[in-house]
Amino acid sequence: MSTSLASAPAGGRTSQSTDAAATVRVWDVPTRVFHWSLALCFAGAWLTSDSERLRDLHVMLGYTFAGLIVFRVLWGLVGTRYARFASFLFSPRELASYLKSLIARKPEHHPGHNPAGAIAIFAMLGLGALIVLSGFAVYQDIGGEWLEELHEVVASTMLAVVFVHIAGVVVSSLMHRENLVRAMVTGSKLGAPSDGIRRTHRIVGAALLVAVLGFWWAYQSGAADAWLPQPVAAAGERSDRHHDD
Repeated sequence: MSTSLASAPAGGRTSQSTDAAATVRVWDVPTRVFHWSLALCFAGAWLTSDSERLRDLHVMLGYTFAGLIVFRVLWGLVGTRYARFASFLFSPRELASYLKSLIARKPEHHPGHNPAGAIAIFAMLGLGALIVLSGFAVYQDIGGEWLEELHEVVASTMLAVVFVHIAGVVVSSLMHRENLVRAMVTGSKLGAPSDGIRRTHRIVGAALLVAVLGFWWAYQSGAADAWLPQPVAAAGERSDRHHDD
């Protein structure tokens, strides 16, 4: 099951052979914290979307989801090598080349996101932003029923993209002979020494995790009410819920 990588041509692509290969650090800590936090928030928000009783939890996860997307956009500009958007902006020709390599069972190896995965990442970020905007408008009772329907449609589309993404991860893991799920946990993938990142930014990753958990505490305790916009119609209800005797 071991796989080695030939010397990488321009663009970071490599072809695979069957000799042993080294593992190098590719994903920094903030990227990994973001990935799993976003997955948890989306799953939780989806499961609570139809429950009036769990509406408060749904809104909390929605706010967290929004904050994570803002962080990822910023980290995509200033983060480490493979976290930056510039590292996975592929042309249609590069995408076609990658798909052909999969069909030929000689997949190109990309230390970071491959062209197919890159499409899923950008799609989820774009859909996520639309979910946040439409969800906030619904929460503020803006736009009427059509906006609520839009929110549900976009969320369903996001769910479909997530399933396609998961299927792609499974297929890529089998064809590349490396566990891509584990890579997003450990941060390491197969690659040449020159492919590895120098810093993992543990402090930034820890700060992101603390920010998420801190916001959850502030929201559930009512401390966040002072700086979060409240829906006019439900303001009194929220106040009673957070300050119930």
